Amino acid sequence: MKRVTIYDVAKEAGVSLATVSRVINGSDVVKAPTQERVQAAIEKLGYKPNAIAQGLALQKTTTIGLVVPEASFTYTGQIINGLIDVAKIYNYNIMLHTITEGITDVNEIVEEIIKSRVDGVIVYNDKLMMPEIEQLSKYNIPIVVIGNRVRADNVCCVYVDIEKAVYELTLKYLEEDKTNIAIIEDRKNHYSSQQMVSGAERAFAKKGLKFDGYLEIPSDTRTSYAFLSKWLKDHHYDLMIGNRDSQAMAIVNTARENGIEVPDDMEVVCVIDTKYNSMMRPQISSFSIPSYDLGAVSMRIMTKMLNNQTDVHPETELSYLFTPRQTTKN
Repeated sequence: MKRVTIYDVAKEAGVSLATVSRVINGSDVVKAPTQERVQAAIEKLGYKPNAIAQGLALQKTTTIGLVVPEASFTYTGQIINGLIDVAKIYNYNIMLHTITEGITDVNEIVEEIIKSRVDGVIVYNDKLMMPEIEQLSKYNIPIVVIGNRVRADNVCCVYVDIEKAVYELTLKYLEEDKTNIAIIEDRKNHYSSQQMVSGAERAFAKKGLKFDGYLEIPSDTRTSYAFLSKWLKDHHYDLMIGNRDSQAMAIVNTARENGIEVPDDMEVVCVIDTKYNSMMRPQISSFSIPSYDLGAVSMRIMTKMLNNQTDVHPETELSYLFTPRQTTKN
């Protein structure tokens, strides 16, 4: 079947190529009768405007750059699903850029985004922070940051208040006189680690105490599991908190291997919950973070920024819910 082109539409409507292009791109300089004739030709022939050509005419690409951590990260997949579903509704394409720990050069990613002439950028990665975001802003590119609270011109953010979540959890345990609390570092997300520690520090300070339970994984240790296998031989806690459920699984497994019963001897909580938690025994108590909604809301905000809508808020906070399961007593 022969592909219908803009030339066919022009011939059918009896107008120039330029007139057809103006009608397709919403120009108001074409008189109403001519517009109607062109639209009738488009419908009759079943012509589908090429999105790239249409974007060039408008100086837009209808493409959004998305920067995320390595694609294997399950939690990221839910964010991407929410984002893509909304992008489809508003006819935007997504250009994916992944950043891998210790391999990807962030500056190269920034350069690639600029060269690709995207209309906007959505970022879920704490490796791309203020210096890089400010560099992108110089090109007048709208930016939405997922997860991190960022304040800058032409930048909006969508986040869950992880600091508050850990503050409330920690305070609950302190009020039960359980003060031996540890948070394990998440090397894949330094920002979340910082937020978790800040929440614990604030809760301890409220009780006149000092938090010193942040466990940094040595650079020569590859995984949380390898670190905890040795660490828990000599260290016991009332509560251990991990950012991801995979880290919490490492806590539970290494605790068992060292004769520490969960939750009787030690309780375990993770912040980010994924589908893998449902396969774990015991199931881990966690904060239910609306990952799909983080992506969907971010994309909707981006469409509003691109259309210069006035109801765009620079910061959008989504709620969380603590879900107790088998790794906590109450």
